Amino acid sequence: MSAAPAAAPRAALVYNPVKVASADALRSAVTLISDECGWLPPLVFETTIEDPGQHAAKRALAEGVSAVLVAGGDGTVRAVAEVMRGTGVRLAVVPSGTGNLLARNLRLPLADPEEMVRAAIDGDVVATDIGVARLRRLTGEVEEHAFVVMAGIGLDAAMIANTNARLKRQVGWVAYVDGAARSLPGAEPFRVVYQLDGGRLHAAKVQSVLFANCGALPAGIELIPEASVFDGVLDIALIQPSGVFGWLGVFRKVWWDNSVLRRSRLGRRVVERRRDSSVRFLRGIEMETAPVSIQPVELDGDEFGQATRLHCRIEKGALLMAVPHGHPTARL
Repeated sequence: MSAAPAAAPRAALVYNPVKVASADALRSAVTLISDECGWLPPLVFETTIEDPGQHAAKRALAEGVSAVLVAGGDGTVRAVAEVMRGTGVRLAVVPSGTGNLLARNLRLPLADPEEMVRAAIDGDVVATDIGVARLRRLTGEVEEHAFVVMAGIGLDAAMIANTNARLKRQVGWVAYVDGAARSLPGAEPFRVVYQLDGGRLHAAKVQSVLFANCGALPAGIELIPEASVFDGVLDIALIQPSGVFGWLGVFRKVWWDNSVLRRSRLGRRVVERRRDSSVRFLRGIEMETAPVSIQPVELDGDEFGQATRLHCRIEKGALLMAVPHGHPTARL
């Protein structure tokens, strides 16, 4: 008796109707390319306020899909990736909106959605790292969420919480300047105790602690230039300016040193010789952070309330990402 023929593969599209400019064209592209490659007609799911993407991704996986395409803002990508981690099913990011932070860090094509649709169905697959954040609330309740780019506790989360939602929809990531203007005047440093990779306890006075899976932001800004989605390492930045001149040191570190000087050999030598304590970088697999006072938390640019503790870790190679054929990844 001959074995039954294997069912043809199928893709699922999860998209945010608020962020995707032409949903009809995107659905048509996924359907057309699926047909060209001998795949079954795709499943299509819209995100909602109640379901930013997790439930849709779970439904897609329950149907046995071979690939999931996600189109939306950074929050939609994070929500779907949270479910996809460790499943062995490829995820393709179809850039939408203005942030596209994971796509930018992977240097995926931003202007041609069809190229990423084809990559999902007939492209290469690379294993990337994903971050996992465990938050302890004031009530003692513990939550666990994934992040693909960056998590933070302190001022950066307050800036995001203070960003005007309507302005963010209109101008994208630039709206965070508005959040910064609202947050910086009243910003107060706080004390934090942290433990890196189960080592000894350390204490610091900071404005923010950032945990990065990858470190590139829009406009060519390299917040944490050593961060990579392929190295299995969590990159941490302690933002600890002292007064106005300390903030100038932070801005110089991020805008000039990391984003300009490090692009040349001479510039890197200048940065290496400079002594600047406004930003301190650490690297490890996991880090537990306990602020003395409760602090706001953000994951991939979305506010996640307040926490008394934040534990972040990296899961190496736990997220399979679809990329175009021959896409260079050696320097990412």
